[in-house]
Amino acid sequence: MIRVGILGATGYTALELIKILLRHPDAQITAVTSRQEGRPPIAAVHPCLTGRLDLPLEDFAPAAVAERCDCIFSCLPHAASAESAKALLALGKRVIDFSADYRLNDPVSYRKWYEHDHPDAERLGKTVYGLPELFREQIPQAALVANPGCYPTSAILPLAPFLKEGWVESQDIIVDSKSGVSGAGRTPKLGTLYPECNESISAYSVGKHRHSPEIEQILGRVVPAQPQIIFTPHLVPMDRGILTVSYSKPTKSFTEEQALELLRDTYRNEPFVQVVKNLPATKDVAHTNFCHITPRVTGGRLLLISVIDNLIKGASGAAAQNFNLMYGFKETTALV
Repeated sequence: MIRVGILGATGYTALELIKILLRHPDAQITAVTSRQEGRPPIAAVHPCLTGRLDLPLEDFAPAAVAERCDCIFSCLPHAASAESAKALLALGKRVIDFSADYRLNDPVSYRKWYEHDHPDAERLGKTVYGLPELFREQIPQAALVANPGCYPTSAILPLAPFLKEGWVESQDIIVDSKSGVSGAGRTPKLGTLYPECNESISAYSVGKHRHSPEIEQILGRVVPAQPQIIFTPHLVPMDRGILTVSYSKPTKSFTEEQALELLRDTYRNEPFVQVVKNLPATKDVAHTNFCHITPRVTGGRLLLISVIDNLIKGASGAAAQNFNLMYGFKETTALV
């Protein structure tokens, strides 16, 4: 039984993680932290956990958490997450980090996009990126895993096979994504209030979204040259889900059936990637750890359409998948 701690346990991704771990036969949640005054029970914040998890929320103290936990999932914001992870790693614990703190290659990029000096810069570019479909062999031995971003997962999985095989140009790739409101987190913001976002769709962070360098740099680890991506996210009035369409220029002629076959060959043995012929919808994968992908060839471009649940395959499900790999459990445990 692996003892598990969750830092920042009051958010949406933390709740989804708790639900997954409660049905995991080899995991026991032993600590949940938050800056809630009075150490309220976790069920006071997430009422759906009433009768399922009887733990108080506590302030994060590295030694106290390390004493009771073998593996810690950090759902803290960037910068704060790296500070906590650094302390826990020094105490010999394993960490799965939900933030962007360890996803980028270098402190200069991190400073540019996150406007902070990195608290643990020496680990940048050396930390395992927790996308099992591309980096599975590196995960079991890792003490620290950088859980992927939700938008990057939806873009990287479809594009990687075609870039790796040289079927599309690595420059001038357009990635267009739509996400449910839960992707903005649980903290109230004007733009995600119901009267503001309902019956509306809007683009945001155009040309400056922090997931842009993550998509480029991670794809750059599997292809000879780092691609250049134009990434535009949109907010749509639904709770959860991401639909991503990428547009790239083929380097040779191929049919949709050949594109399907490349995707099938790449992901044939992957438990959570389904290559489909239909145009996938976010409801097809809601509340699951699956990613559905389909290609279309039209207008001199390869279009790759993918859908994931941003809270599961885009966050907590991926973290559980990494946890299973780190401890030698069947990869699908608690996820199917």
